[in-house]
Amino acid sequence: MADAKILATIERSETEHLQISLSEYKGTSYLNMRIFFTNDGGATWIPTKKGVTFTAEQLDILTEAIEEAKQELMAEAE
Repeated sequence: MADAKILATIERSETEHLQISLSEYKGTSYLNMRIFFTNDGGATWIPTKKGVTFTAEQLDILTEAIEEAKQELMAEAE
């Protein structure tokens, strides 16, 4: 993977979004969740230091936590 493969973008405001992507560093693939910002109306998005990176081995833990959170949030919404 030479360039990051963007999986999803979640808008947080007009000038900020969360980008979820796959990338590779030193031969290891990672899932990245990083906040990007723009100051030119969205023509250019710049990554911030605010973000997290997960290895493949950590994805099961992340998936379980997201599923648990989803179930609890959906139950609260009912």
